[in-house]
Amino acid sequence: MKISLNQKILSRNEECAKKNRIFFDEHGVFCLNVISSPGSGKTTTISRTIKDLGDKIRIGVVEGDIKTDTDAQKIRDAGGEAVQIETHGACHLSAEQVYNALKALDAEKMDVVIIENVGNLVCPSAFDLGESKRVILLSVPEGDDKPIKYPGTFAEADVVLINKIDLKDYIDFNLERVLADIRVVNPDAAIFQVSATTGEGMDQWYDWLINKNGAAQSAR
Repeated sequence: MKISLNQKILSRNEECAKKNRIFFDEHGVFCLNVISSPGSGKTTTISRTIKDLGDKIRIGVVEGDIKTDTDAQKIRDAGGEAVQIETHGACHLSAEQVYNALKALDAEKMDVVIIENVGNLVCPSAFDLGESKRVILLSVPEGDDKPIKYPGTFAEADVVLINKIDLKDYIDFNLERVLADIRVVNPDAAIFQVSATTGEGMDQWYDWLINKNGAAQSAR
């Protein structure tokens, strides 16, 4: 029997993802894997979430970037704890990288761990990190065709955040088309229209996060 290198990599990743999931379950930690294109506003959204919810829930962040710890520093400036993973060219985080980062983060002390994956709508969606839920971020300036261009990515989402919604009147962006296209591939995803800059719609996102975190805490 021949096993491709890709199969071996995915098999190893699945083993590590199971270890991560056991860790989160045992410690009652709610984990989000946040995926998007570069520049969609992942770091800004996470930073604002930490600033607004910091007195309610303890949030730690695993940052994934090809180089630099710029985003991790932004998270720390917002009052959160962060561990940076530099992938040195790899277009996604692996479950093993996350497993090692959780130790450095003291993740068992957190209520919520947010994994900010490398900016890419393709590769990260193929790798389970052991997360509790998967969040896909789509920003208005990216255009309204992303759900039909990357249906597999949006099909795996538990939440879709349509970010920079405050710009929709200034950019050719068909919101109705986006909502319809998401529903075709994923009828069950929660969809929130938000602006991490102005705060528009963020309360709905916070309510969802607090409720899901509460469920994880009750299992602790």
